[in-house]
Amino acid sequence: MIRINELSKKYEMGDNVLYALDHLSIHIKEHEFVAIIGPSGSGKSTLMNIIGCLDSPSEGKYSLNNIEVSKFNGNELAEIRNFQIGFIFQGYNLVKKLTALENVELPLIYAGIHAKERHVRAKAALESVGLSERLHHMPSELSGGQQQRVAIARALVLDPPLLLADEPTGNLDSKSEVEILNIFKELNAKGNTIVVITHDDSVAKIANRIIRLKDGKLEQESEVIEDELTTSV
Repeated sequence: MIRINELSKKYEMGDNVLYALDHLSIHIKEHEFVAIIGPSGSGKSTLMNIIGCLDSPSEGKYSLNNIEVSKFNGNELAEIRNFQIGFIFQGYNLVKKLTALENVELPLIYAGIHAKERHVRAKAALESVGLSERLHHMPSELSGGQQQRVAIARALVLDPPLLLADEPTGNLDSKSEVEILNIFKELNAKGNTIVVITHDDSVAKIANRIIRLKDGKLEQESEVIEDELTTSV
């Protein structure tokens, strides 16, 4: 699904060149659950932006679903973002004046789906993350964990081949963190490809494979042998 070959992102600062990513090569298969981990300055946020088609590399190639998007222009990248990638952010990014159902319907509006189908699909997405009784609640009426569930439902509603989560539990208490990570495991078991960007080893261990970055380079890749996530809270 994701093929990154000799990819670099560099910034020129006078006579100096700073590499946020330095000739990085990684491959992620369809239906995998991968965590990309590293400290501040490791390049993980830059990599997330490139995988999410929010930015373009300076050098190298990035292919998503056999489509090389490395050289795409802004409009072409937007098309990929809208239909190929579901985003889940640390801050939820919900529209405060809209209900949970209306927030999940937003991508369907942009996709030109008519109102009746939007309602059905958004309701089903919210039900899939356990929010069938919170459809008409405003974000201010939901806990942090519930708001993140709405964000996951919104990411799922167009059925994108890739879910990209940036520090998805960073604002949550430990109980809500476990609940959200278990949702990711359930979605992956159903076939969703998931990439989680994190600095937290305990979050990374929920994935099946961990890619560790340091100074813009691949430091280590490892398979997760045993799920160490505590499911009884």
